[in-house]
This record gives sequence, C-alpha cells and structure tokens, in this order.
Amino acid sequence: MENSEGVKIESTVVTEEPLISALDIALFVVIITVAYFWYFKRDKQSSSSEKKPYTIQPSSLSSIEQTSNSSFIKKLKSTGRSLVVFYGSQTGTAEEFAGRIAKEGARYKMKGMVADPEECDMADLVEMKEIQKSLAIFCIATYGEGDPTDNAMDFYEWLQNGDADLEGLNYAVFGLGNKTYEHYNEIAIYIDQRLEELGATRVHEIGLGDDDANIEDDFVSWKEKLWESVCSHYGIEETGEESNIRQYKLVDCSEVLPERIFSGEISRLKSYENQRFPFDVKNPYLSKIAVNRELHKSGDRSCMHIEFDIDGSKMRYDTGDHVAVYPKNSSELVDKIGELLNADLDAVFSLLNTDEESSKKHPFPCPCTYRTALTYYLDITSNPRTHIMKELIEYASDPKDQEKLKLMASSTPEGKKEFHEWILRDNRNIVHILEDLPSVKSDLDHLCELLPRLQCRYYSISSSPKVYPKSIHITAVLVNYTTPTNRVNKGVATNLLAQLIPTNDELPQPTIPIYIRRSQFRLPPKSQTPIIMIGPGTGLAPFRGFIQERDYARKEGREIGEMVLYFGCRKKDEDFIYENELQEYVASGTLTKLHLAFSRDQPEKKYVTHLLEQNADELWNIIGEKSGHLYVCGDARSMAKDVHSIIVKVVMEKGQMTNSQALNYVKKMEQQKRYSADVWS
Repeated sequence: MENSEGVKIESTVVTEEPLISALDIALFVVIITVAYFWYFKRDKQSSSSEKKPYTIQPSSLSSIEQTSNSSFIKKLKSTGRSLVVFYGSQTGTAEEFAGRIAKEGARYKMKGMVADPEECDMADLVEMKEIQKSLAIFCIATYGEGDPTDNAMDFYEWLQNGDADLEGLNYAVFGLGNKTYEHYNEIAIYIDQRLEELGATRVHEIGLGDDDANIEDDFVSWKEKLWESVCSHYGIEETGEESNIRQYKLVDCSEVLPERIFSGEISRLKSYENQRFPFDVKNPYLSKIAVNRELHKSGDRSCMHIEFDIDGSKMRYDTGDHVAVYPKNSSELVDKIGELLNADLDAVFSLLNTDEESSKKHPFPCPCTYRTALTYYLDITSNPRTHIMKELIEYASDPKDQEKLKLMASSTPEGKKEFHEWILRDNRNIVHILEDLPSVKSDLDHLCELLPRLQCRYYSISSSPKVYPKSIHITAVLVNYTTPTNRVNKGVATNLLAQLIPTNDELPQPTIPIYIRRSQFRLPPKSQTPIIMIGPGTGLAPFRGFIQERDYARKEGREIGEMVLYFGCRKKDEDFIYENELQEYVASGTLTKLHLAFSRDQPEKKYVTHLLEQNADELWNIIGEKSGHLYVCGDARSMAKDVHSIIVKVVMEKGQMTNSQALNYVKKMEQQKRYSADVWS
C-alpha cells in the first residue's frame, strides 16, 4: 500500500514538473535550520562570555578541576602573574608542594599560580619569555616503575616527541621519589635535562625528595636555596612579609538544600545513588563485600581475604592489576577533633578559592558538613608537614605552645630536629597535636584547608578474571601499632575493611567505593613460558591470580610452562596464607615447585632470599637457559633489593659474566619485561 502510494506520487511529480521539488524544499529547510542554530549558538556563547554571574553551587571535582581555557599564558598575562608552578602528582603531595611555592612567590614580588599540566596546553611554554621575569617551576613525582603520574603523562610525551624552542624559559624542578625503588626520581631528572636540551635556562639545580627518609625536609631545604637563586637571577630582594594568606574563604551554606550537599562522593553529587559506567579515580564503583574471612590460623595479627562483588558493573580487570579502595576516617577521631576545637561538625560549609582565576575552586567536594569533610575528604592520620605547624602558631594562646610550633616550623637544625623527633619519630597526627598542645584552637575551616586530601589505598588483585570474572579478591594485613607516646594508630583502610562483614540474612550488604588501576605486572603472553614468582607475606597476592590463570589454561588443555613460587612467612601454623590452595596446585601439577621459608619456626631466621641463594641452578635454568620471566612482589626496602642482588650474583656465577655484564643482563630483562617488580615501601 505504502509502496504503491509512493509510486503514484513519484509518477505525479514527473508529469506535473512543479517549479520547486520536494528535494529543493528539504534542502531549503536544512539550510535554514543550520543557519538558525549557528546564529543561536554564537549568540549564546557571546552572551555567556560577557556575563558570568557569581553563584555558589555544589560542584564536583570533575567540573571543579576543568579549566575554561587551557592557555595558562593568557591567565598569567591577564592577572599580572609571572610565576607558574606545575605539579605531577599521584597522591597529592606534589600538588601540595606546588601550592606552597606559589604562595611564597608573593614574598619575592612574584605573583604565582598552580597549574595541572593535564589541563594546560604545555606548548605555551614557548611563550613564557614574553612575560617579564617569568619562572616555571615543576614539582614532579615519579610513579610506579619509573613512570610519570597520570596527570603528567601528556606533558612527558610532549617533551619526548617534540622539539619546541624553549629559549627564554626560566625553570626549576623538584622531584618526589623514593630511594627504595630502582627508578628514583627518574621522571623529574628527565624533565630537568630535557628542558635544558630544548633551550630553557635552569635557575636552580634540581631537588630530589626521598619519601623513604624525610621528603618534607628535602623540600624545605631545596625551597630555601631556590629562592636565593631566584633573587640572584632576577636581581630582586625578599620583602620579608611572612603573613599567612588564606587560599580559600569560608562560605556559610546552612541554607543549601539537603539534596545539594555532598555526603562523601568523590566527584559527582549523588554518584553512589546513581552509579554510571565507566568507573575510575573520580567515579568509583560502590561494590558490595561478598566475602571477608580471616587467613591467619592463630596469633595476634590479622590478614583478611576480601572479595568485592563487581557483577553488573561492566568493570573488567586483568591478572596483576590493582584495585583502589576509598577509605574513611574513624568516627572516633573525627569526633575528637570536633571536641578539641569546640566545633559543630554538622554545620554545612564551603571553601571557595580566593583566586578567581584558579581552576581548582574548592579543596574537596563542597558544600558539605565538617563531619563529612573530616570523614571522607581529609587525611587526619598522617604526620602533618611543617607548613601546618607554621599556620597553627596564630591559634596558640599559650606562649610555650607558640614557641614549640615556631621551632618546628623553622628551618634551623634545632627546628628540624624537634620536628623529626616530636612529629615523625613519635608519629603524631593532627589529633595528637591538638591533644598535646591544648591551647591551639584552630578555626576548623582553616584546618580543613590545611590538611591534605585522604587518598585511596591500592591493593594487588589476588584473583584471575578467567576464574572470577564477577569479583575482585584482595589480601590485606590489618594495620594496628602502638606509637612511642603509647597511642594506638590504626590503618585507615584495613580497619574499615575489617568491619565490613557480609551477612547471611536479607539486610543490606556492606559496600565500599573501588576502581581498577591498570598495571604492567603481567604474565608472559605465551602460557608455555616458565616463570619464577617471589612473594613473601601478602606479596603472594598477585601470584595467586597468576596461578589461577595458568591452572585455568591447563584445564582447557593448553600447555603451561614451569611455575616456581617462593613464599615466606613467620610460622607455618600461624600465617601460612592460602596453604590448602597452594598444596592443591602443587598436586595438580600447575605449580611446579613451592619453596617455603618460615622465618621463626627454627632458631635461625630463614627467608626466601636464603632459598634463592640455595637454588641458583634452578634460577639460572629458568631465567638464563629458558628465557623465563621472574616476578617479585612485596617490601621494596629490603626484600626486593636483596632479591635483585642475588639475581645479579646468580647471573654472574652461572652465566659466567663479569659484574658489569650481569648488571646489563638483568637490566635487559627488566626492559623486556622479563624481570618485573610490584613493590611498596
């Protein structure tokens, strides 16, 4: 019917031949529509750029941290600034250091701004020379196995692949690293050298901060000498002004509707009520705890096996990946802060950046209550840095408390010694400081501005998606320890996880926000490739996933290579985790050899490193003669270093190489991803 009618109409058109055809009319309508929308959009953009009404609204990090214009040069010029401090940060420390440098610039008549390289067009560095007495400072952390942080990746690649002429750019670099890792401050060192290669002028030598020692001390010492170099380079003098300038101003939000107030979401308001894929660092998935069981058989320590339910989330992971867990502070500590400062923790507030040009409008999701900020957004359990001591001075009514804070905030040898002993050695957090200096009654909003952001915790995934596609497993030791002041400090994440026990009834199951972080810790592409895994304690976690994956392949009928596991713990009858599983894999043939070291089951300590030295022939057979892969997971400070030394020694002796040749051989293994480490300090 419709087809025949269409034919009839077609026939009529042919015979009558009107002046305007249906096609002409359609084209005319399209042209008019496009013209209308083009004009309307242009008009709307024009009016919005001319008029930006000031309103206080709850906003998420995703919108907070987006810049309206990626040109930092335009911002510098339009606001009369000459100093820009870029940060490459994974945990927030580099960003904090960048803010402190930018703030101090005012003392040297250099108005500064902090910038995230991910949000900037870094090619604009070539235009820095157009700004008189300009300076770019880079606070850059090295992450993982010598990798740039996520937000510095594009900048790093731009430096690698580009050949911009940076003559006229004045710069300085401070690196944040950890000496227990092989690639200590590798990214900062590269950026410092590469900027010079491209023609930029180094105003002050690179600073290398070591988080394994005292990175705060490293930063403060470098910063002092930096300003001396800046004064010399530009012929300027310090103004001497030491006033504590607030970066954020307090806004009373008591009239804001409850549905517009953040209650712990990382980014998007009500994101935990309305979950949206994809899930990432700013949009975690609220996962149910499916399993939470104790792995230790006895003793006063605890190790938990926890399974996160990801069924229906569309989340995917690979064996060897990490899962990030978003913790929250204990209500006991939060209440204590409210009590010590005589504050109403349920008051709704917002902190608004006093710098209207800053892309970061709030330090955390606002508006919210003080209770929410202290519970979900602020780190109240770590050791505060010296700048917090300095900012607290004005709130101390007791002269003795004032003098103590002044001393710890100073850069004198006596001040550094006092800070190291009273804060770091005695392991005091902000709650302990307020308890032990009772005259310090800080404004709570100022304290919220000063404290760093509470960071998510990363755990190696101890399962294979081939076997457990709908869940993610982790293996976590409960952290509890007594400080020199006889206080009990508790791990923020592990103590929260210990409380999340699933029930067997119809009550709502406990949940926690998570997301998956990709890793380079991977099984060989070919299942036939032999591997050696070295993972004492919870270092076993990723290898449990490796073994599961190879076992899955074996059951499918595929050939699998040798799998040798070195595992160690204190006592066989106490903390031999996953013992039955491992023994079953040995019995089935999936796990070729299981080397065990129980350090306290005999008079002399016995560790996995001792077993490695005893099995030099087996090591060389797999990594040398069969080109197998070697994996290490666990403590970076001692175990991983000792393993590396043993491997080099084995290569020397069994491969008949000199020390230099053996080091090069191991280095090549690392470059080929045949020697991989997933370690922590």
